[in-house]
Amino acid sequence: MKEPDIIICPVCKYNKTNIWATARDVEYFTTLDVYTYYKCNNCNTVFLFPVPENELKTIYPPNYYSFQPGNKNWALRIKEWLDKRLFKKILKQIKTNQLKILDVGGGTGWLCDLLKTLDNRIILTQIADIDSLAKKTAEEKGHQFFEGKIEDFNTDVQFDFILLLNLLEHVAHPDYLLQKLEKMLTPEGIILIKTPNINSIDARIFKNTYWGGLHCPRHWIIFSENSFRKTLEKSTLFIKRLWYTQGSPFWAFSIIAALTRKGILKTDKYRPVIYHPFFPFISSLFAVFDFIRRPFAKTSQMFIIVKKNISKN
Repeated sequence: MKEPDIIICPVCKYNKTNIWATARDVEYFTTLDVYTYYKCNNCNTVFLFPVPENELKTIYPPNYYSFQPGNKNWALRIKEWLDKRLFKKILKQIKTNQLKILDVGGGTGWLCDLLKTLDNRIILTQIADIDSLAKKTAEEKGHQFFEGKIEDFNTDVQFDFILLLNLLEHVAHPDYLLQKLEKMLTPEGIILIKTPNINSIDARIFKNTYWGGLHCPRHWIIFSENSFRKTLEKSTLFIKRLWYTQGSPFWAFSIIAALTRKGILKTDKYRPVIYHPFFPFISSLFAVFDFIRRPFAKTSQMFIIVKKNISKN
């Protein structure tokens, strides 16, 4: 395939890049296409080009993990317990009598359900998601639902807490999205972001085979801490806190994909990697590994709390 003449970094707009990796969809097998990821020579962002913006119905199949209810194994129960602790701390920081929540990519509203059990000030829960099958369930549970991309969602409501978990890497123009969410955020509101980190050991180990953090072709932009900060420069948003968390799913995706290539395991579109019986075991093992090394190393996912700098308004 002929390489395009000019490729612009979607974060810093620099036009000097190198090919970082090529990959196929070895997780859901939605297409046989080969995708190219580039690395910006200025801010070190890794990004997919061209972006398959018109192929969402193809690359997000009906059995995509966030479209499924899922069973709560012990690892997921531990994760939910940790999430509750985090959300409680964040909600306590928002000093208002009533709370309005926006969950971008919230599916059927399971996370909004969880938040309602943690804080009785919540009066509105809004979900924006491309999953048409989730709408009926979410609305039956009392959530507002917008079917479509968050870039197309327009509202006069301002939200106190916006969740952007495992979502920012799925959009073509994260700077535009953050500027849009900035307008939807109350002056004292908080945006919680969870997104992959390219400066991690598993990204370096698996870049020439298949790194699960690419989630190819669904992750379009992979940040570092530095490049994420650059996305905020044209807004009044600032980072209140940034910390690294375990990236065990990326380890599991990478390892199972490697074992599949060697013919040791079998995965296909009927049993994607995430539903393989080894996935929970490998994921749990590397969650422990990442938690142990987290004080000394940058793991492959970041949590970021973002707020408005009111003095800039």
